[in-house]
Amino acid sequence: MINLNGIQLRNRLVTSASLLGYGAGRGRFALTGLSPIANFVDLRRFGAVTVRTVTTQPREGHFTLRESFGLTGIPEMIRLYRGALREVDGGWLNAFGWSNIGIERYFDEYYPRTGEQVRILSIGGFGVDEFVELVEVANRRAAPGTLAALEFNVSCHNVNVDFEAIIEEVLKRAVPLSRFPVILKLSPDFDYLEHARLAVAHGVAALAAINTVKGLRLDPATGAPLLKNRYGGLSGRAIKPIGLRVVSELREAGIRLPIIAGGGVRTFADVREYGWAGADAVSLGSEAWLKPLWSMPLAPLHALHIRRLVGQVANWAPAARNER
Repeated sequence: MINLNGIQLRNRLVTSASLLGYGAGRGRFALTGLSPIANFVDLRRFGAVTVRTVTTQPREGHFTLRESFGLTGIPEMIRLYRGALREVDGGWLNAFGWSNIGIERYFDEYYPRTGEQVRILSIGGFGVDEFVELVEVANRRAAPGTLAALEFNVSCHNVNVDFEAIIEEVLKRAVPLSRFPVILKLSPDFDYLEHARLAVAHGVAALAAINTVKGLRLDPATGAPLLKNRYGGLSGRAIKPIGLRVVSELREAGIRLPIIAGGGVRTFADVREYGWAGADAVSLGSEAWLKPLWSMPLAPLHALHIRRLVGQVANWAPAARNER
């Protein structure tokens, strides 16, 4: 096990929030909620699985709460995905908008089925009181030691919240209440150095860097936005240089909290690069789990690459702070 300031991980490779839903599919074979590639990867092998951000109440966001589609429903499923997720220049643009079943349903339906995984529960609130409530629910519903950490998503671009106005009060009130270590997820579009300093001051255990980068794509023929929300969060290969910059700048600013870095991770070389920048662990997101629809029959081959990467990271110990 790896100990990051009280966060116990199996190894230094975790999964990013959302891409693997709540850590389990509804049926035997997952087509929605989880990346189809996850059907061929043992999620128990990861350092931790970060679940989709949950809120106090179920929320459709800019997508849907529907979790299964028959053959006749596939066109509707594709239409919904096209409004919330698009492959764009070197990455993926999404606007799911915290689409989730709510924290109570997560604990009722998925928490009991994922006990063999190391779990990080991502929570998102529309105000300080909601973050406090989410922490209280996690304290009440999760047995001690069954969640590696709570990830505070105080940096999402797909919901209408002024996070910079509430983040200090969220950390001040919600972090001390948590029975579990807290990870603060940073956005490169906000003052991430100041947010990291607030995290240090208020007892946050680790930082996740980075969240998606706010972006926009328009249909070149009509000028209409590609996403239902107009703007979305850009992830994937395109944001790797930004992720590396943020991690490096956090270290240059004297931030010593553990950093779980992510953005465009595809290979072990990417993992090592983030380590040299100053990361203690790395998250695997859309670059690994999202593929064009035409390539989904190749999901077993994509999964083979991910399984190999997990094995490579198992014995990896970053020496970034000595080598830089």
